Amino acid sequence: MKKIALASVLTLVLLTSAFAGLAFVNVASANPDSSFPTLAMPVEYVNYTITRVNGTLWAKIDGDYPIYILNQSDCSFNGELPMVYPMPPGTTNIHVFLGDKELSWINYTEVYPDALHHTAIGDWGMIYCVLSPVSGSFVLKIHYEHPLQVVNGSCLFLYDLNISPYLSPQSNNSTAYFTIHMETNTTNLHAYTTETDTEWNPINYTSTKEASAEVVAIQMYSEYSKPLLGDLVVVFSDADQVPEFPIWALPALIMAVFFITLLYLKRKTLFQRV
Repeated sequence: MKKIALASVLTLVLLTSAFAGLAFVNVASANPDSSFPTLAMPVEYVNYTITRVNGTLWAKIDGDYPIYILNQSDCSFNGELPMVYPMPPGTTNIHVFLGDKELSWINYTEVYPDALHHTAIGDWGMIYCVLSPVSGSFVLKIHYEHPLQVVNGSCLFLYDLNISPYLSPQSNNSTAYFTIHMETNTTNLHAYTTETDTEWNPINYTSTKEASAEVVAIQMYSEYSKPLLGDLVVVFSDADQVPEFPIWALPALIMAVFFITLLYLKRKTLFQRV
């Protein structure tokens, strides 16, 4: 894990659960005059690969975020953008790139255990890093991997879409393009958007077959001053999963084998006498 000096984190303003997805934070040391630019992200591209690792399904995510700094006459900006980003439980292999340059990051929640981000499927920790130098426009890339959650026998994963900070009168819409490569046989696949823990709304998707995977495509369109869809949740059944043997049935199975064996031996003895 790449880390940066903890001192840079101490200047963060209070982080609350309102921060979600890709969020930038106004930091006094980064912008001494407390100014902060208006950002726009008209599109984002998120690629998932669902694959099996040592018998467990994992998600491998690559997010590409083309971001624009909108011109403002009253904004004095020195080219540093502090960022927080929530990560699902068990996340590993985290890499953050500004263009082709890999950036250092810290596990913010490891340092401050109360700094958690709430999602519809649980509380997530967050990482923190500083994007520098940035000006005009830039492309942020984030890679990470995590095991899928299993709830009531179904596999699911959530993408935390936080688009509201990137919508403004100057840039009034944004589209998130999701491409999901399913490298396992699935059934009962459903996609939802969720803005709360209990309200899950179905969203349409397309599915195509490739040589080694099913490819699921989803688009989420957001518009300034209109209700947002919330986060994306994908739920499915793993058709390749070997059903677990119910432990409660083991005693009955042992007794059945015992009585069958005993009956066989008695019948064998009876036939030998005849």
